[in-house]
Amino acid sequence: MLAAPLASPRSAVAGKGYWARLLPPLALLACVTRVPSFLRPLWNPDEGYLAVQAEILARGGRLYETVVDRKPPLLPWLYEGLFAVFGSGSLAPVRVLAVLAQLTTAVLLASLARRRWGDHAGRTAGVLYLLVSVGLNPEDAQAAGFEVFILPCTAAAMWCADRRRWAAAGTAVACAFLTKQTGGAVLLPVVCMLHRYGPTRAATLGLAAGAVLPVLGAALVTDPAGFAFWTVTGSGAYASSFTGSELHVLARALTNTAILAAACAGLLPPVARALRIARTGAVDLWLWLAASAVAVTLGCHFFGHYFLQLTPPLALLATAALQVLPRERAMTAVLTSCCACALFLAWGMFAPRGELAHAQRLALTLDRRTAPGDRVLVWGMHPETYWLAGRTPATRYLTAGLLTNFSGGRDGPQVGEKYAVEGSWPVFRAELAARPPALVIDDSRGGPYGPARLPALRRFLAAGYEQAGEVDGAVLYVRAPGE
Repeated sequence: MLAAPLASPRSAVAGKGYWARLLPPLALLACVTRVPSFLRPLWNPDEGYLAVQAEILARGGRLYETVVDRKPPLLPWLYEGLFAVFGSGSLAPVRVLAVLAQLTTAVLLASLARRRWGDHAGRTAGVLYLLVSVGLNPEDAQAAGFEVFILPCTAAAMWCADRRRWAAAGTAVACAFLTKQTGGAVLLPVVCMLHRYGPTRAATLGLAAGAVLPVLGAALVTDPAGFAFWTVTGSGAYASSFTGSELHVLARALTNTAILAAACAGLLPPVARALRIARTGAVDLWLWLAASAVAVTLGCHFFGHYFLQLTPPLALLATAALQVLPRERAMTAVLTSCCACALFLAWGMFAPRGELAHAQRLALTLDRRTAPGDRVLVWGMHPETYWLAGRTPATRYLTAGLLTNFSGGRDGPQVGEKYAVEGSWPVFRAELAARPPALVIDDSRGGPYGPARLPALRRFLAAGYEQAGEVDGAVLYVRAPGE
C-alpha cells in the first residue's frame, strides 16, 4: 500500500477546521453518554477493588505484596494518583478521566476512518462509537473499570500502526496490556498491518521494543516474580475452571451478546449487507474484531464489561460498510443508534441499586462498630465495603474469590480452599493471626464460599470470635471476651 501523501499547508488548515468542528460535538456526546456514571458512588466491585487498592498503595503498600489482584498495575496506579491529588472520598475524578478516555477513543477512530474513507466517514465513526459505547448493563458500561481505559490504548495502537509509527504502536499495545491482559489482543491486527506495509528490520524492532520494554519496566517497578504470577502464571484455575457451571456461563454469554447486539442494531445491518454485496477492504479491522472476540472468550467468564472491547472495531466496520451503501443508510444507522443509546442511558439513570445498597448498609455497620484505625475482614465479593466504610482490610486478599476461586462467578463444584490461588491460605492465616480483625462480616449469604465449606476459616472464627447479629443477611463476628 502506498504511503499517504504529505499534507499541503492548505490541507493542514482544512484539517484544523475539520477537527475544530468535530471535537465539540464529540466531547458533548461523550459527556452525555457518561452522565449516569456520576449518579452513584460506584457501579461495580471492580471500582471498589481499585479504590481499596489505591488507598493501600497510598499508605505505603506494595502491589502484588501487601495487596494483590490478577490484574496489571496501570489502573491501580492511576486510581492512586487521582486519589493523591483529589482525595479518596469520591470516584468523580476517575469518572471524568473515563469521559476523556471515551472521547480519546472516539477521536482516534474518527481519525482512522477519515484517513481511509474521507471526512464524512470520520464523523460517522466517532459518533457511532460513542453511541454504542454505553450499550451494555450500566454496571458494565458506566463503571470506570479496566475495559474503558483499555479502549483508547487499543485505538492508539491501530492509529499509530496505520501511520507506520511502530515503536509508538508497540507502546500503545503495552499500555493496553498493562491496563488489562486482554488488551494485548490488539497486537494481532497491528502485526497484520506491519506485514502489509512490509516488515523492515527497523519497524519490527521498534514494534517489539515498544511492546516489551514498558511491560518489563512495570515488572521491575513492582516485583518481577509477583508481577508474572499475578498477571499470567497464577490465573490458571480462574481462567479454566467452569466445570459444572456450563449453563451459568452460557446464559451470561448469550445475555450479554444479546444486549450488545441490541445496542448495535444500527450497525449490524449495514455490515451484514455490505458483506453480501462488496468487500470493504478492512482486513485489519476484521482481525481486530476477531482478536477482541477471543479476548472476550478467554476464561469463559463473559462478564458484560468484557464486551466493551468489541465496540471500537464494530464502529469502524460499520463505517466501512456504509461507504458502499446509499448515503441515507448512514443516517438510518446513526438514528437507530441514537434511539438505542437513549434507552441504555435511561436504564443507567433508573437502574436499581441492590448490591450497592447492600454494601452501603454493611459499610454503615463497620463505621458504627469499629474505630477508623481498626482492621476488619469482609468475607465476600464486595471489596467496595472497605472503601465506603473507610476501614483497612485485615488481609491482602480483598475478596473471598482469590481464596476460593469464586471470583469468576462460578456456581459449580470448583469452589473451595483447594481451588484458591496457590499459596494464598498460609499467607491469609498468618495475616489474620498477626493482626486479628476487630470485626468479621461473613457476607457469603449462602454462597458456595461460606465458612461452612471452608474448614480453615471456620476454625479461625470458632477460636476467637462469636456471633453478634446479622445485617441484611450478612453475619457479624466480634472478638470473643479475653481474645
